[in-house]
Amino acid sequence: MSILSDDALHRLLSDDAPYGDLSTATLGIGAVTGRCEFRARQAMRLCGSEEAARLCELAGLQVSEPARSGTPLAADDLIFVATGTAAALHHAWKTAQVLIEWSSGIASRAARIVAAANGVTVACTRKSAPGTKALSVKAVRAGGARMHRLGLSETLLIFAEHRVFLSETPGETIARLRQQEPEKQIMVEVSDIATAVRWARAGADALQLEKFTPAAVAECRAALSANAAHSTHATRPPLLAAAGGVDADNAAAYVAAGAGLLVTSAPFYAPPCDVAVALCAC
Repeated sequence: MSILSDDALHRLLSDDAPYGDLSTATLGIGAVTGRCEFRARQAMRLCGSEEAARLCELAGLQVSEPARSGTPLAADDLIFVATGTAAALHHAWKTAQVLIEWSSGIASRAARIVAAANGVTVACTRKSAPGTKALSVKAVRAGGARMHRLGLSETLLIFAEHRVFLSETPGETIARLRQQEPEKQIMVEVSDIATAVRWARAGADALQLEKFTPAAVAECRAALSANAAHSTHATRPPLLAAAGGVDADNAAAYVAAGAGLLVTSAPFYAPPCDVAVALCAC
């Protein structure tokens, strides 16, 4: 199922050919019937195939059932076939190709991080490129990751930028938030171990460790364990979420250091995957 509306897909088609296709029209080939195959040129985690197929249909093409987003593909695996007039094929194929390549790049990078995390949840931030959230979220999920936050409306994540406006103790802040939003988990972003211990003592459910190295995550975990051992009342240790610089090459190290959640923006900066497109007359 396409995550993008037909209106959004029509806008993509119009953006590429706002006044028609000059080359195809001038060559006089528009009415010739043709076929277009989309294939993976490399191993990849597919995303955007449903949107690309629907885009082709809106351009007037007939499309075979596409491979589904989330499917692992090997080089030369077929994504889908579109048939119709040369005019329709040339109107749609490049936009469809780019759509699959871009979203599959996000999905493939997310999948690599998920594999490296070895069972620990990988959650992506809301730092997708402006205007791309719907397809970015689909790509993250196609890669097996989760969304850390879809936006500001549904989670309690307290940044230092919030705390500069507070005039109460951490304990008072946590107590007030629990009273006002009792069903929400409270996560606090910290940039050093002392601040982590202070908010753990206050009762934060989770600590987002901003730009901690794996070694610093392990040190923070040890400090929190020592604090809990000397505490006069039992408290559940907070979840430690490693954030900032997390990618496939260091995910395992963060997990080994004690991170229970990996928060990353890396998939949004992934290079596009390579999709081969072959057109022929038929």
